[in-house]
Amino acid sequence: MKAKCLSYYRYAFKAMGSPCDIQLYAETHGKAKQVADAAIADVHRLEALYSRYRSDSFLSAINRVAATGGRITVDTETAGLLSYAATCHDQSDGLFDITSGILRRAWRFDLGKLPDQAQVQELLDKVGWHKLRWTPPVLEFPNPGMEIDFGGVVKEYAVDRAATLCREAGIHHGVINLGGDIKIIGPRADGSPWRIGIRDPRCKEVVMQTILLKDGALASSGDYERCMIVDGVRYGHVLNPKTGWPARRLVAVSVVADFCVVAGSASTIAMLKEDSGPAWLESLRLPHLWVDVQNETGGTLLPNKAEQLRNIL
Repeated sequence: MKAKCLSYYRYAFKAMGSPCDIQLYAETHGKAKQVADAAIADVHRLEALYSRYRSDSFLSAINRVAATGGRITVDTETAGLLSYAATCHDQSDGLFDITSGILRRAWRFDLGKLPDQAQVQELLDKVGWHKLRWTPPVLEFPNPGMEIDFGGVVKEYAVDRAATLCREAGIHHGVINLGGDIKIIGPRADGSPWRIGIRDPRCKEVVMQTILLKDGALASSGDYERCMIVDGVRYGHVLNPKTGWPARRLVAVSVVADFCVVAGSASTIAMLKEDSGPAWLESLRLPHLWVDVQNETGGTLLPNKAEQLRNIL
């Protein structure tokens, strides 16, 4: 049987506030474009559903109910995201909390000044997944004034869905990249792995480490996108839902897992765990890399250890 001749195609686009691209191998340009267009359309669908910036999104509809107190029945897809967030909340001892997005009202990184502690405390009174009632498919807000934010889940979920759509359409070699959250569809057409760079959290033009993946997903959390420096102290955007202040011990965490949504939540939880983050990552037994405020690095994806992963992933 004659082997299929596959060609490489790349499609760049912007979604969820990030530069994105889909790279894949297909028999024809028509096939590649058809599959990529479907995957990109689904990413935009999810952005329209769960964007906090759009008044017509379903997330905004949920938050209008949350603002006044009440209940709302959600669809199956949203229920899956809420249940995953609930699981992350439980397994992180409350550190992963999709109600904590309200804290951004105090943390205005564009202004370059620290918030007033009284304002932070007032917002903290409206934070806490445990304050909601989640009985699928009904989400209830007993306390008016709360809100939820899928920012820590939906982009990674979109990556996984895009990869699944490509596979279901017959693509077996490719990679989905939504703003650095990555899912491998399969190795390159010649069977070689994809080279994925992890950038330095203090110099985004520098690649700190390159890993080779034939499958799986990579996601990173860090303070390199949104942060401010006040009196020589750097404050990142990963906010602790218990204190209302940024995580300070780790500045960047990257995790490799089977699914991007798992890698993403694991990297965020590790940052929020502060001093215990590295040990917690070790306990997960997932390939990972971390950088702390002293520019110390650790994890199984360090340059002297990454070679071992080539035969695993």
